[in-house]
Amino acid sequence: MSITSLEGKRFAEMILQGASHLSSNAKMVDALNVFPVPDGDTGTNMNLSMTSGAKEVQNNVNDHIGKVGTALSKGLLMGARGNSGVILSQLFRGFAKAIEQKSSLTSEEFANALQAGVETAYKAVMKPVEGTILTVAKDAAKKGVSVSKEEKDIVKLMEAILKEAKASLNRTPDLLPVLKEVGVVDSGGQGLVFVYEGFLAELKGEKVSTISTLPSMNDLVSAEHHKNVQGFMNTEDIEFGYCTEFMVKFEEEKLSTNPFNEEQYRQDLSHYGDSLLVISDDELVKVHIHSEQPGEVLSFSQRYGSLINMKIENMRQQHSTIVGEQEKTVAPTVPAKQETQEYGIVTVSMGEGIAELFKSIGASEVIEGGQTMNPSTEDIVKAINNVNAKKVIILPNNKNIIMAAEQAAEVMENDVVVVPTKTVPQGMAALLAFNPTASLTDNKEHMSDALLHVKTGQITFAVRDTNIDGLAIAKDDFMGISDGKIVLTNKDQSEAAKQLLQNLLDDESEILTIIYGEEATSEDVDAIVAFIEEHYGDVEIEVHNGKQPLYSYIFSVE
Repeated sequence: MSITSLEGKRFAEMILQGASHLSSNAKMVDALNVFPVPDGDTGTNMNLSMTSGAKEVQNNVNDHIGKVGTALSKGLLMGARGNSGVILSQLFRGFAKAIEQKSSLTSEEFANALQAGVETAYKAVMKPVEGTILTVAKDAAKKGVSVSKEEKDIVKLMEAILKEAKASLNRTPDLLPVLKEVGVVDSGGQGLVFVYEGFLAELKGEKVSTISTLPSMNDLVSAEHHKNVQGFMNTEDIEFGYCTEFMVKFEEEKLSTNPFNEEQYRQDLSHYGDSLLVISDDELVKVHIHSEQPGEVLSFSQRYGSLINMKIENMRQQHSTIVGEQEKTVAPTVPAKQETQEYGIVTVSMGEGIAELFKSIGASEVIEGGQTMNPSTEDIVKAINNVNAKKVIILPNNKNIIMAAEQAAEVMENDVVVVPTKTVPQGMAALLAFNPTASLTDNKEHMSDALLHVKTGQITFAVRDTNIDGLAIAKDDFMGISDGKIVLTNKDQSEAAKQLLQNLLDDESEILTIIYGEEATSEDVDAIVAFIEEHYGDVEIEVHNGKQPLYSYIFSVE
C-alpha cells in the first residue's frame, strides 16, 4: 500500500495509534529509569501527555491536516507532564506550526515538519543533553529529511524514520554515561519510538491496540527525580546574569518600516545572550532571554511595537539578603470567589500531611502531585486561576515538574514566576522566605536564595539490583539520598536514616525537620529523635507526619 499524500483524518488515526501503543508500553518505559527508586515517571508522563493530545485530536478530527496538528499541539501543551511530556509537546508543537496552513502533506513536507519539531524542542530546553529523547528525535528527523528527497511513499518514509529512531535509541548509552553504567537505553527516547511505531502501524493498516483511557491516580506511581539526565543549568553556571521576559505588541506603523521575521529576530537577539525563546503570532511576539544588557534587548525590540508584560530578574545576586532578616509572613489562603489578592502561592505536595504543612505556612493552593503523579500544565494553570491573585509564585518541589510549571507560567496573562524548588524541604524554605511587601522580582530572588541554605535527605527503597556511582545496591535495600545523590544503602530502615543524618548534619546545623511517611512508625521516629539528641544536642528538632508514600523519611537541615 502506497501513500503519497497524508490527509487530516489519516493523521488523526496515526496519533491515536501512537498514543495507544505508548500507553500499552508505559510501564516498560517506566522501568528504563536509570535509578532504582520507584519513580516510574517517564512512561507515565509521556503517556498522560500523549493521551491528552490524542483526546483533543479525537474531538477535532478534520480532513485538513493543519487543523489536526493544531489540535494535537493544544492537547499536548495543556496535558504536558514532567520534562519528558513537555519535550514531547514541544516536538509536536513545532511540527504543528510547520503544517498549520497545509490541507495535506507530501513525504517531504512530513519529514520537514518533524525536523521543525526537533528545532522547537531544542530551543525549549535550557541545557539540552545528548543521549536523550532529543537525540532520538533529531536523528530520526534528519534521516527522514534525507530519505524524503527521493522517496515519495510516506509508508516507506515512516519505516526509515522508525528504523533510524531505534538505531539512535540503541546509541544513547554511548552518549550518556549513566545509561551505559546501568545498562539501559534512554526512557524518553524509547517512549518516542513507541509513538512512531504506532504511526507506522496505522499507515500500514495494522492496528497495534485500541485507545486506552487515562490511568487513574491509584494506577500511577511517581517520585522525585534524584538525578535527571535533562539536568538544567544551575544559577551559578549562567553566563548572562539577567533573566529578561517581555512581549512586543506589534504596531503597523513600525512594521511598515521594520517588517517582522521571527527567524531573523531570533538570530538578532541571539547576539545579546542565551536561553532564548521566541514565540510569535499575528499580534505579538513573546521573548525569554538571559542577557547582560536587558535594556539593549528591550530597545532593539521596540522597533516592532510597544513593550508589555516586562520582567527582568538578576540571577547572580544570590546572597544579597540574609534569609533570617526577611520578614517571614505568608500570604493568606484565597477562598473561591473572593476579591483578587495581591499575591498567591501554588505549591506541589506528595502526601496529605505535607499538604497540610504547606497550607499552615502560607501556601494558597496545594496540588496533590509529586509522588502519585506529576501535575500537568493544565493542572498548574487551574491552580493559578484558583488562587485569584495578581501575582503568583509556583513552587514545584520536584525537578521533573519545573518545566511544566514554567510552561504554565508562560500561558498566563497575570504575573507568574517559578522558584525552581526540587524537594519538599526546599519548598518549605522558599515559602518561609516569602515577603508579601516585596516585588515579585525580589521575592523570586530571595526565595531562590533560601534554597542555598537547606540540605535535603530522603530514605526510600530500591526496586531492583544495580550499581550507581560505584555503589552496589540490592533490591529492597533502603537508600539514603542526600541532595539528589544516593550516598548509602542499608538493609535496616532506621540504620539507613541514622547514617544519612550523620552525612547531613555538621557543626553549623541548627534546625532538623523530620517528615515521616507511611512506612515509618512513631516508635521509629522516637528512636531517631533520641539518636539526634544524644549525638547532636545543639540541633533543634521539628517532627511532622507527612503521610507521604514511598519515602519513609524526608529530612530538612538548615
